Amino acid sequence: MKSSHLNPTFSELSNISFRTDFEGGGPALTVKLVWDWRFARVYDENGDVVDECIWVGNRTPDTLANRLALLMRGRMTLEAQTLADRFPDCIACPSIEVSSWPELDTDESVLLQDASVKLAERGVSESASDPDYRLEHLVQATEEMRSAHNTLESRVVEWAGIFLPSLDIDQHRSRIASAISNSTSLQEIGESLDTIPAEAQIGPKEWSAIHSLAASTVKLATDMDRMEESVRELSEIHLPSLSLLLGPLLAAKLCSTAHGRARLARLPASTIQVLGAEKSFFMHLRQGTPSPKHGHIFQHSWVCRSPKWTRGAIARMLAAKAAIAIRVDHFGGKPWTSKQVSDIEKKVGEIRARKSKR
Repeated sequence: MKSSHLNPTFSELSNISFRTDFEGGGPALTVKLVWDWRFARVYDENGDVVDECIWVGNRTPDTLANRLALLMRGRMTLEAQTLADRFPDCIACPSIEVSSWPELDTDESVLLQDASVKLAERGVSESASDPDYRLEHLVQATEEMRSAHNTLESRVVEWAGIFLPSLDIDQHRSRIASAISNSTSLQEIGESLDTIPAEAQIGPKEWSAIHSLAASTVKLATDMDRMEESVRELSEIHLPSLSLLLGPLLAAKLCSTAHGRARLARLPASTIQVLGAEKSFFMHLRQGTPSPKHGHIFQHSWVCRSPKWTRGAIARMLAAKAAIAIRVDHFGGKPWTSKQVSDIEKKVGEIRARKSKR
């Protein structure tokens, strides 16, 4: 069995205990190497133990957490590697396949529990220091807040349409929630929005509920702006070139959808182009509907503000440039400047000119 472990040093070997008092049942072919964090064993085809190496080093939660992390990565312990070198033809097997594998005693169970807590704390610490995880949480929180804000704002606007029948809803939509939250009566709202309220009597409890809803909508909009600013800040640090090309919010959304910068950097441009359009893509595969031409990348002004018949070509070109930008960010290239973005914008103009006539 091959392993990426280096040869053990003398000090490491001093933490291994060997047993040689096993009694085999006659000559047999050694077939199994089994190990866990405590020790490693070699079993012959009769199920008899041929050799064993025991971990007798400093057993603390920290050192055990290191060994558990090693095992979680599919690596061999030093004891297992020692026996693998001694019996090169043996086959590695999990300990659950061995009926005679010793159970944990009380001290070992307590040690394992403490080490598991240490290992979990390390995982949380690593996640907190990983920009990908932080960016994903920020993007998801922003989207959830935007969804909640849109729902609340719609309720406030519908209420305003009932009591302010002459109000131009489309023109004043962005001001309605703020006007209600800053007023104490229908008359004040009408004055704030330059309209005449309906002849209606509103009870104090109903007014309090409506006023509270409008205030919550305004506060949620403020919180959402703060959340977006945090997304912009982290995205410009973690994805400088991609943020310059697409804008920090769109760059962060692509990174979150791809589940990390490393994975996004390894995706082909054709996949980046349709990230966010997974439902349409699977409907295309299953039902034969037209394949999507763009996903999140449609939100870029170069795509969404272009004529419909040019959007596919622009999205394809932009996705190809985004694939280059994210690889520059991930693999340590020199961050892009506005010159590269200007050159790409010229290509957008060329596509529009070339496809000006359908």
